[in-house]
Amino acid sequence: MKYDEQTAQTFNDLITCNPRIMSGTPVFKNTRVPIKNLIDYLEAGDSLDEFLEDFPSVSRTQAMQTLELAKEMLLTQAYAYSDC
Repeated sequence: MKYDEQTAQTFNDLITCNPRIMSGTPVFKNTRVPIKNLIDYLEAGDSLDEFLEDFPSVSRTQAMQTLELAKEMLLTQAYAYSDC
């Protein structure tokens, strides 16, 4: 799977995967908050505001851009594996 340069740059601006930070778990850049935490909150029915309240080191912009990136990546995969 290959993404355009802009998507790759957006990913690098938002997410860090470093073995020295949370054992390589993907986290919001400049935090120790795993991306998975945001998804878990939303899956549990919690609001974005609740997530941001519990993880104040993550900005609303970071969270929203990460969700947009996830949407873009999911749609890219859906088109790649469908007859559309």
